[in-house]
Amino acid sequence: MPESDSFSMIRLTPPGAAAIATVRAEGTGAVGAVAAEVRARSGKPLERWPTDRPILALFGAEPGEPVIVHRRDDAVELHCHGGPAAVARIECALADAGAARVEWQEWARRQAAGPVAAEARIALAQARTERTAAILLDQFGGSSDRAMAEVERLLAAGNRPAARERIQALLARAEVGRHLIDPWRVVLAGRPNVGKSSLMNAILGYERAIVHPTPGTTRDALAATTAVDGWPVELTDTAGLSAEAPGRPADAVLRGGTALARERLAAADLVVLVFDRAAALAGEEAQWLRAWPEALRVDNKCDLPPAPGPRPATIATSALRGEGIADLLGHISACLVPEPPPPGAAVPFTEGQRARLHAMAERLDSGAR
Repeated sequence: MPESDSFSMIRLTPPGAAAIATVRAEGTGAVGAVAAEVRARSGKPLERWPTDRPILALFGAEPGEPVIVHRRDDAVELHCHGGPAAVARIECALADAGAARVEWQEWARRQAAGPVAAEARIALAQARTERTAAILLDQFGGSSDRAMAEVERLLAAGNRPAARERIQALLARAEVGRHLIDPWRVVLAGRPNVGKSSLMNAILGYERAIVHPTPGTTRDALAATTAVDGWPVELTDTAGLSAEAPGRPADAVLRGGTALARERLAAADLVVLVFDRAAALAGEEAQWLRAWPEALRVDNKCDLPPAPGPRPATIATSALRGEGIADLLGHISACLVPEPPPPGAAVPFTEGQRARLHAMAERLDSGAR
């Protein structure tokens, strides 16, 4: 790993075409290497440019690549066109001058105040929603470090019950931390033609799944990522769970779709069982209610007259008219995150942090020091 004061270059923007890309050169010799390549309209050398003031310049041989140069003591940031050719030209010139490439994740670790802050900074780049980014920003600002320091203070004072209580409070937020980057998996399931695909499209706000009156149209598991109350969610529409669609013989594709649906259900964080309010409850549907007792139950097609007979307590929706969708989203959010962490709360968001907390809890339970 290069030393922190060695001449290195870091691409601070994602790879691929974009409007603007940023390459940072830092360490011993960085300013001189960039100075040899850039020229401003004023003709003043880079070493005499004011720090923390962006300057429009050209990089490289004529005609030159237009760049905005931002000098920061022994570091220089070059903002150029976001196409790969412009970035490659700058990086090749810096490499020829002796710069070593450093990945942005490693650079972020060097810049952070501590390991948790470094992990939070890296995770922030992958945050999918403003709500999860705000939680990660709290961890970057020291919320987790302060919480662990308090646990260690209590242990040093011999107050083991209070320390264990703090640890359990942190572990109670571990599931939220697990999904700050990776979305929760929510799976829609039910008989063919109950309106799962229409319901998915109504939640997403666009047509992700094909909707057709023929039962069994959905043969695969269709997934799309969205946000529910600010929480990232991967929503999956599955094939009907019946072994064969009404009026149609079962085939290998349909059976494969049903098997895939059950795989997705087994890995789901939340199952949403969808029923047709206009149809009587079938025997296999009663079995599903027993198989997934924690599932959300949705009575779709509430715009149609209800079928006679008893029905489970459900959320009434009409995917066709958009009725009950907001209520359904509220229930999904409450099931996924019953107690959202307050602003500034410590939330363990990596496997290492969670493992450390579990190990501490186990040692406290065993009476170990």
